[in-house]
Amino acid sequence: MSGSQDRRDMLKLSGLGIAAGVMSGIGAGVGSVLTPEQAYAQAQPTSLLRTVLDRKKLIVGTGSTNAPWHFEDEKGQLTGMDIAMARILAAGLFDDPTKVEFVKQDPAARIPNITTGKVDIVVQFMTVTAQRAQLVAFSRPYYLEGVALLTSTKGKLKTYKQLTAAGKAARASVLQNAFADTMVKAALPQATVMQLDTQANAIQALDSGRADTAVIDLSTVRWLVKRTPNAYLDSGFSYWPQIYSAAVRQGDPDWLNWVNTAFAVAMFATEGEIYDKGLEDFFGQKPPVRKPGFPPI
Repeated sequence: MSGSQDRRDMLKLSGLGIAAGVMSGIGAGVGSVLTPEQAYAQAQPTSLLRTVLDRKKLIVGTGSTNAPWHFEDEKGQLTGMDIAMARILAAGLFDDPTKVEFVKQDPAARIPNITTGKVDIVVQFMTVTAQRAQLVAFSRPYYLEGVALLTSTKGKLKTYKQLTAAGKAARASVLQNAFADTMVKAALPQATVMQLDTQANAIQALDSGRADTAVIDLSTVRWLVKRTPNAYLDSGFSYWPQIYSAAVRQGDPDWLNWVNTAFAVAMFATEGEIYDKGLEDFFGQKPPVRKPGFPPI
């Protein structure tokens, strides 16, 4: 038998062995399975992964005033989708989602607190940009934010089709900024734009009937519709996508790779209990069915 034939036969047998091992749930042998201590030793001595495991708790920078991402519940406890993502990491590290210390911080402190080592990771609805990626390392995305059109159950214009058909008669409230008009016109080219100083006031304009739609974050639309379906509606149109990711200090691939793995397993595999509950609790949504055989996006 030729050498090439030998190699083909070996590969064929190896493939069958691997398949059989997966089907039976049995690996290559007890001796080949890493112990937690051996797995721990693979990380670089300077990696934050080792530091966090030794400390036996995760330190996470986040906010406390922006539902549905991070806010305090009626008991004063932090909750929200960012908090759920942090607990996914704690569960992966310690098999205990409560082993996390939250550092409440202003959005302006997100990058400084990472680079100075005050926190291990920031999970605070942080938008990924090329400029920020020069300063911190971003995890795989955990949410694709966007702009959406909130409408009122009491209003005459409830759907995106009705808003566009109304033309100049449609009144849109939006948070005041340099891109406000452009952002509204991208969805409603003929609408009358009303710029206000806060997103809360943009929503209040809708509540009072001064606006037909509030142009706000998609996540906020879903949160409000989930909490008060008798008051608010999702018009059915969203656009202007932005990526939300966690951020860590640069130069530590072991830590970043571990965070990415923990997020991927929670979002796309069989350990999605915390992630799925967060989507339901804060956005009123269920994740797409996880279909074996196709890689996650």
